Amino acid sequence: MGCYKQALKLPGGGSLLGHAIGQARQLSAQTWVVAGAGFPLVRFRCNRQPARWVVNERWREGLSTSLIAGLQALSPAALGVFVLLADQPLLDTEGLRRLSANARRKPEVPWAASYGKRVGVPAWIPKSLWGDLLLLKGDAGAGVVLNRAGTRPVEIAGVQQDVDTPQDWQQVRGQLAEQAG
Repeated sequence: MGCYKQALKLPGGGSLLGHAIGQARQLSAQTWVVAGAGFPLVRFRCNRQPARWVVNERWREGLSTSLIAGLQALSPAALGVFVLLADQPLLDTEGLRRLSANARRKPEVPWAASYGKRVGVPAWIPKSLWGDLLLLKGDAGAGVVLNRAGTRPVEIAGVQQDVDTPQDWQQVRGQLAEQAG
C-alpha cells in the first residue's frame, strides 16, 4: 500500500481504523485495538480511540501474533471475543447486529461471517476455542480454527470487500464516497 493502511483517510474525514472502531462498538463498548506495524503513528492518526490499545511487538511474525496478543490481554473471566479487521469498511450494520445478537443469545457457540462455503471475521469466538487460536503461527488467522469448529455462519454484506491493494482502496473509497454523498 505504500503506507499504513489503518491511517488511510476516508471520504468525509476519519481514518480506516477509526471507522473500524465505530463498527466494533456496534458489537461491544469494550473495543480494543491490537496494533503492531506503525504504532504509535497509527494511534496518533486515528480519529477515534478504543477503550484500550494492545501493542503486538511480534507483528513481523504474522497475523496470528495479533490475535494471540489480543487474547492474552483479555480477562480470564471473558466468555469470548468479537474479532474484526480494520480493512473491511463496507460491513453492513444490520449484519453486525445479527452477529452480536447471536453471540449474546448463545455465547458458547462460535459465530462468524459467511464467505459462501467457509466462515471468517468478523466473528464471535467463545473461550472454548482460544486454546486452538493460541497455537496459530505466521499469517494464519481465526478462520482456520472457526472452519474446523463448526462455526455457525452469519450473513454480513460487505465481508468480501477488503483493502489489501491500492486498487482495492480506490474501489472501496469510491463506494464509501457514494454512501456519504
